[in-house]
Amino acid sequence: MDEKKQPLTSHLQELRKRLILSFLAVGAGFVICYAFSQHLFDILSKPLLKMMPEGSSLIFTSVAEAFFTYMKVAFIAGIMVASPFVLYQIWAFVAPGLYRHEKQYVIPFVTAGSFFFVLGILFAYFVAIPVGFRFLLGYATDFIKPMPSMKEYLSFSIKFLLAFGLVFEFPVVLVLLARIGVVDAKTMARHRKYAILLIFIFAAVMTPPDIISQLLMAIPLMGLYELSILLSKIFGKKKKANSSLDS
Repeated sequence: MDEKKQPLTSHLQELRKRLILSFLAVGAGFVICYAFSQHLFDILSKPLLKMMPEGSSLIFTSVAEAFFTYMKVAFIAGIMVASPFVLYQIWAFVAPGLYRHEKQYVIPFVTAGSFFFVLGILFAYFVAIPVGFRFLLGYATDFIKPMPSMKEYLSFSIKFLLAFGLVFEFPVVLVLLARIGVVDAKTMARHRKYAILLIFIFAAVMTPPDIISQLLMAIPLMGLYELSILLSKIFGKKKKANSSLDS
C-alpha cells in the first residue's frame, strides 16, 4: 500500500501540469474569440437594444473602455470555449483518487451539469434579461433617456447570465447528493417551505433590487427544486439499497 502512495511533490507536479494546460487552453480560446469579440458583444447586447427606444445605442465614456470591453468579452468567451478541456484536466487530476463506483457518476453528471448550465444561460438571455430590462427601462421619460455604457452593460449581463447558469445547476447538485445518500426526496419535500424561503433570499441577493428580476430567478428555482425531488426519487437508489441491506 505504501509503495503505491505518491509523494506530495508528485501531486504538486501533476497539479502544475494540469493548470498549465488549462491556462494554455484558455489563452488559445481568448485569441480565437478576440477575432470575433465585436460580433459576440453585438449578440450579447441585442436583448437590451431591443428594449431601448429606436435609434438608441450603447456608449463608452472613456477612451479605452471599448477596447477593454471587447477584451473581457473575448476572455469570457475563451473560458467557455476551453471549458470542456479544462473540465477534463480537473477530471484527470482527481480521477486517480476516486473509487470505481464514484468514477461512474462523473460522465453523466458532468454532461447533465453542462446541459443545465447552458439551459440557464439561454433562459437568462431569451427570457430574464429582456423582461428585466423592459421593466427597468420603463422608468425612462421624455426628460430621462437611457444611455447605458458598454462597460456597465457587460458587467450587468455577464453577472445575470452566470447567475442563472449556476442556479440551473441546482437539480444536478441535489440529485448527486441524493445518489450518494446525503439527502433524499422525502427530506427535500418535507423541508420545501424552508427551501422556498432560502430561494427568495438567494434571488434577492443575486438579482437587481427589483421584484421582477427576483421573481424571474425565484420561480424557475422553485420549479428546479421540484424537479430535483422528482429526479431524486428516480435516481436516488443507492440510499434505498443501503437501507434495505441494513434491514
